[in-house]
Amino acid sequence: MARGEGKADGDSGRLHVVLVEPEIAGNVGAVGRTCVAAGARLWLVRPLGFLVTDRHIKRAGLDYWPDLDWGVVDHLDEVADALGPGRLWLFSTKATTPYTDARFAPGDGLVFGPESRGLPPSWIADRPDRGLRIPIRPEARSLNLSNSAAIALFEATRQLGADPGRNPGPGPL
Repeated sequence: MARGEGKADGDSGRLHVVLVEPEIAGNVGAVGRTCVAAGARLWLVRPLGFLVTDRHIKRAGLDYWPDLDWGVVDHLDEVADALGPGRLWLFSTKATTPYTDARFAPGDGLVFGPESRGLPPSWIADRPDRGLRIPIRPEARSLNLSNSAAIALFEATRQLGADPGRNPGPGPL
């Protein structure tokens, strides 16, 4: 599978991080680095607020970017079709269920919205059973996208029993 083509790699045990309409290249680079560390695949859903060749992606992702399994698609439906129905967890400050209450499974996708506005509230309203939030104090409007993705991805990794470098668990770690 060529990187960047937006095709699933056929590994049903791998976790997936999905960034819908990301706006800041540096955040995507940092999330990509986290995906490499956890053995997850990164999906970018257009439109993107930068070029995928942007130097800020490479700077934030450091020398990890060539090791990243990633793809770009036009619609979230393409990710849902590749992973299967009911595999997407929607992260939002508007969701009511704490992320620690979710029971993640191998092959799940963790979906995050654009930095400036998050996922559309209607998505959470339509799928309240799949909406998750990371609890934060009311003084903070939200967390940085790359921090949120790291928190969620490593909670899912923990639940699946993977310990990168020691006990890879069900994924390709």
